Amino acid sequence: MDDIIDGLQAGFISLDCGLSAEELSSPYDEPSTGLRFSSDAAYIQSGQTGSIQPNRESQYLKPYRTLRYFPNGSRNCYNLNVEKGSKYLVRAFSVYENYDGLNIKPKFDLYLGPNLWSTVEWQERDDVRRVEMLHIPTSNSLQICLTVSGSLNLYFRTFFNKSDTYIRYPSYRYDRVWTWYFRNEWTQISTTLQVEVNNLENDYDPPNAALTSAAIPTNSNLPLMINWTSRRECSLQLIRTNRSTLPPLINALEVYTVIHFPQSETNENDVVSVQNIKTSYRISKNSWQGDPCVPQQLMWEGLNCRITDKSTPPRITYLNLSSSGLTGTIADYIQNLTQLETLDLSNNNLTGEVPEFLGNMKSLVFINLSRNDLSGLIPQALLRKGLLDPQGNPRLCLSDSCIPPKSKPFPVAIVASLASVAIILVVLVLALVLKKKTRSILGALQRPPSISSAVNVTNANPPVSPIQMNKKRFTYSEVINMTNNFQRVVGEGGFGIVYHGTLNVYEQVAVKLLSQSSTQGYKQFKAEVDLLMRVHHTNLVNLVGYCNEGDHLALIHEYVPNGDLRHHLSGKGGRSIINWGIRLRIALEAASGLEYLHIGCIPAMVHRDVKTTNILLEEQFKARLADFGLSRSFPVGGESHVSTMIAGTPGYLDPEYYRTSRLTEKSDVYSFGIVLLEMITNQPVIDQSRKKSHITQWVEFELISGDIRTIMDPNLQGDYDSHSAWRVLDLAMSCANPSSTKRPSMSQVVVELKECLASENSRRNMKRGRMDSHGQAKVSMLIDTGIFPEAR
Repeated sequence: MDDIIDGLQAGFISLDCGLSAEELSSPYDEPSTGLRFSSDAAYIQSGQTGSIQPNRESQYLKPYRTLRYFPNGSRNCYNLNVEKGSKYLVRAFSVYENYDGLNIKPKFDLYLGPNLWSTVEWQERDDVRRVEMLHIPTSNSLQICLTVSGSLNLYFRTFFNKSDTYIRYPSYRYDRVWTWYFRNEWTQISTTLQVEVNNLENDYDPPNAALTSAAIPTNSNLPLMINWTSRRECSLQLIRTNRSTLPPLINALEVYTVIHFPQSETNENDVVSVQNIKTSYRISKNSWQGDPCVPQQLMWEGLNCRITDKSTPPRITYLNLSSSGLTGTIADYIQNLTQLETLDLSNNNLTGEVPEFLGNMKSLVFINLSRNDLSGLIPQALLRKGLLDPQGNPRLCLSDSCIPPKSKPFPVAIVASLASVAIILVVLVLALVLKKKTRSILGALQRPPSISSAVNVTNANPPVSPIQMNKKRFTYSEVINMTNNFQRVVGEGGFGIVYHGTLNVYEQVAVKLLSQSSTQGYKQFKAEVDLLMRVHHTNLVNLVGYCNEGDHLALIHEYVPNGDLRHHLSGKGGRSIINWGIRLRIALEAASGLEYLHIGCIPAMVHRDVKTTNILLEEQFKARLADFGLSRSFPVGGESHVSTMIAGTPGYLDPEYYRTSRLTEKSDVYSFGIVLLEMITNQPVIDQSRKKSHITQWVEFELISGDIRTIMDPNLQGDYDSHSAWRVLDLAMSCANPSSTKRPSMSQVVVELKECLASENSRRNMKRGRMDSHGQAKVSMLIDTGIFPEAR
């Protein structure tokens, strides 16, 4: 690339490509035009510089003697600041002249932003190749990119004169280059008068010099004909009318072809944000040039984008800067990527605190900050959402208690110590009071249902931060009223029928009423109250209140309108079939709820009845885990299990738990693996009509062929990323391993599902499933692969 000129006279950018910025001659005025040229070094970050052969320099103007060539990278871009909505003339000159000694005529494509502008190809070695267009940018930046092989693209521009010359700046203020053209059958006429062109009602004023001469046919009875070839033969004829006494006349002619630029540029806010991130961290990746998202084959390394259609600006949804040598703090510019779903800054040298804004980014589903040197307290919003992987940052804190106190002078230290002793005493007293109060609550629940007692439910053990539980106690008459005398049945829980109810015009509830004849149901009622009075998570069904009046016991939950997952997988009752991406999101959200029970509760809890009918779906298919009647607390230290009576649903029940009565959190993991297999296959868990009745056996049998399509739900119609499908299948079979020690933890399951969801989202967004080879956060999972399908 030898020369780029951009803009109108007041805003010229004339670049001598390959000219060193340190040279004393930069910038310089080109004598023949008076245009001021400067080095292109400030406008591009890649490429190498060269010059044409010395014995040919005298044949060319100074801007054509140096050049920039690009041996590396699939796209190399000049970045120009422009004014959005203004009209620009964009022109590029190229000269080859065997600068590399290969004597091979090059060929490359020019892109304007994400759209193909022109292909540059030489027919003769010493040609000066010129391409130009009139363009109206849609943002305040313009990228002119060279790649391997609607605005107006110039086809030709000529004035009719025998002068064998051209017209350009300074003779013509707009610097649209006009070349001469003439034919033997024409006669030239001219005038010495000044031709006025300022009254033309358009922006295409021709130069005055082009209008002082004209061509007419030598035979005045013949038309004046101009022919050219585009995709077909084109002919322009000027014919004298019957009443005319003069022959046809033409001064100059411009012919443009329309280039359709169907692909929208990436959202301007996203472009500015990622450019600021690039500058802030001094990222020098060769692929980080031009438009970040489009064309898709040139998308920036480490990015994935949502590309819905060509008319909609793409949005950045995935940013992976792991192992990029980043230093400093987490850049504030990241929060401006408002559609970002996955952020990976792992394995760098980042310092400082985790910023609050990460917890406020609504689209984020996964953040990997592992293996940095971050410090301070992790924002509570991130802890509650379960988005963050903070491993490998020893100075990060999950709570205020791990932040060391500041050193104090001796007298202050004494006062602080005394104050600490006083606080400890107060805390001990409060703990005894709360313990006594909690015992009284649970004691009331342990009484027979015939004894009426007031249950004051509080949150005695907040998992992350103090949560004000506002659980109302309802009378039985209020329960009758809210359910309209138990008119509408919406399901059946572990201890009784579930009814639809309304508290007011806006709030719907589900009322689980204890069956009068259910002794086991009363124990489940107590267990569910015991659990729900302590927990709060976005993927667990929320308790609104309860009724404990005489023989009447009821739990009032929030109403989840889309029913359970099983019905949506089967399509029964007119339920819509959910696609693969939504299935992965549901699986991730259900897994997050289970992970919270296992590691976020004190003491930890085991659900014991994980199945598709206990995963409820909100209007936007957000998953909420329900039915905690069989849940049991689990010791966080010391013993690795609890011994308990067998409980659960056949098919989902952990076989090791069934054999030994030893309950661990891995029992939930097994059940969740079965849920994943249901979501993948849409097969019943147990089907005696199959050769292999249990779903795990059936999957193993079907996968002997190594073709995952034999087990995928046919309702998906092949619309899924096979890579993510294999990963989820492997994960499901690992969860369903007969040996609990070979199953992953729910935390590992959550991390793996986040990656699978990011992979599927990228495929759906980009329509062809382009997956960046560096686009996945790698998390080591200690999972036995003995039962994984090996044929691929």
